[in-house]
Amino acid sequence: MIDQDGGNAPATQAAPPQARQMPEPPPPEIDKPNRWLPSLIWLIPLLAAIIGATQVVTWLFDKGPSITVSFATGEGLEAGKTKVKFKEVDIGQVTKVTLGPDGNRVVATIQMAKEAERFTAVDTKFWVVRPQIGTSGVTGLGTLLSGAYIGAAAGTSKETNTSFVGLDKAPAVPPGLKGREFKLHGDSLGSLAAGAPVYYRRVRVGQIASAKLDPAGKGVDLSVFIEEPYIGLVGADTRWWHASGVDVRLDANGFKLNTQSLATLVTGGIAFESPSGEKPAAPASADTTFLLANDRNAALRPPDGPAVTTIMYFDQSLRGLAAGAPVDFRGIVLGEVRTVGIEYDPVRKKFRMPVTADLYPSRLGQSVLNALGTDAATSEQALAQMVTRGFRAQLRTGSLLTNQLYLNLDFFPKAPKVKPATLAAAPGVLVLPTVPGPLDELQSQLSRIAGKLDKIPFDEIGNNLNKTLQQANAMIARLDGKVLPEMQEALNAAKKTLSSADALLQQDSPLQSELRQTLQDVQGTVESLNSLSDYLERHPESLIRGKAKEKSK
Repeated sequence: MIDQDGGNAPATQAAPPQARQMPEPPPPEIDKPNRWLPSLIWLIPLLAAIIGATQVVTWLFDKGPSITVSFATGEGLEAGKTKVKFKEVDIGQVTKVTLGPDGNRVVATIQMAKEAERFTAVDTKFWVVRPQIGTSGVTGLGTLLSGAYIGAAAGTSKETNTSFVGLDKAPAVPPGLKGREFKLHGDSLGSLAAGAPVYYRRVRVGQIASAKLDPAGKGVDLSVFIEEPYIGLVGADTRWWHASGVDVRLDANGFKLNTQSLATLVTGGIAFESPSGEKPAAPASADTTFLLANDRNAALRPPDGPAVTTIMYFDQSLRGLAAGAPVDFRGIVLGEVRTVGIEYDPVRKKFRMPVTADLYPSRLGQSVLNALGTDAATSEQALAQMVTRGFRAQLRTGSLLTNQLYLNLDFFPKAPKVKPATLAAAPGVLVLPTVPGPLDELQSQLSRIAGKLDKIPFDEIGNNLNKTLQQANAMIARLDGKVLPEMQEALNAAKKTLSSADALLQQDSPLQSELRQTLQDVQGTVESLNSLSDYLERHPESLIRGKAKEKSK
């Protein structure tokens, strides 16, 4: 070893083994074991298990009924995502979407919430809410971001069900809206559809809930929903009519444009009013059925009574006459044309044009019918008696611009008599005699005149005139050659005679003096005769006895 001074230290000798033995260590102290405590990290899964169990219990406790709803298409439906909402509140969720057994519809399985048990009523309605444009405006815009959902409207029936058929679109009447439904029956749906507005004095008070064809196929049945504040406006005698489109009228009062609102131009609408224009004393009961007229005038017209179906046969063209054309009697519309057709008359071997119309004689009023002397108990008999007085149908032009025709009914005393003078019975209708229209009658007269003109021998008359003119020309030529010179000589002789007479009649001519003296003698003679006449008148006896003086001498 090297010491600190840099020298080599002497090597230390190793100690003997006995000197290097160490003492034994003391025995270890052993602690007694205590109770085992888990680590805090195990609390996390324990709490998660407790929370999960609580959620399961809560879900089982709050779990509602499970139902199935079939739709025409599965557009917008997604299992585990699509919600079922009522008034924008979640009441269920779609758990499965499958294809129906028939392959034509899509079946959605819905797990409803416990508070939604009332949505299992048999009259509950379900539909898929998507963005769409309808008669009530644009709906479902919120689904552009959140996705489609299923809307629901709880039913009121006490019977329940777990299988439903979904609607193709949302119901026209919003769920939960209070009001009353009424039934309407009309001839045509026109531009109406479910959701179209209902107006009272141009104020929207409801809407059309549904529209369908009636069972007989002769019209349409509609269900209208009137909101609760306006139910009292509908009475037992309320009149309803189509308020769709624009009513344009040009008459003696000027130009009139009438429409309920701009919405009716596109979606259509219905309006109603009482005949008196006042609020009814009592509202009509639910599901009351009313008639739907085509316009306001037809709706507010007094009741017409039963219609008399008549048929009129014409031998002329019916171009311009269409179904719905008025049947007029001196300005009073007695009915309208129903159909226009054509048929062959085997007796006369000609075609004739039958026109079927519905007439309402009661529109004339009972006083008019009584004045006509109709004691008939029915409208058919009244018309029959009017026919005996010359009552006929005639086609006339209603407008020179459109060339539209209408039927004119009037009395024509000179019309051919009908034998028998009654309405002839036909299968289910009555035949009304007709007369030609003014234009047709004028055309017939012109045809007769033309026929008579055709019979005039214009060629023969022309030839005779030519011969006569030739003879006249020849006569004039002879007059120029022979007669005229002789006439000139006669005129010269007459001139000489007049000159001689003028010379004789001058004042200083001898003839004038002699003539004057002769006239004076004649005047004296006349005076003597007058004196003699006066004397004889006083003394008629002088014709026998003579003058008295002469006898006395």
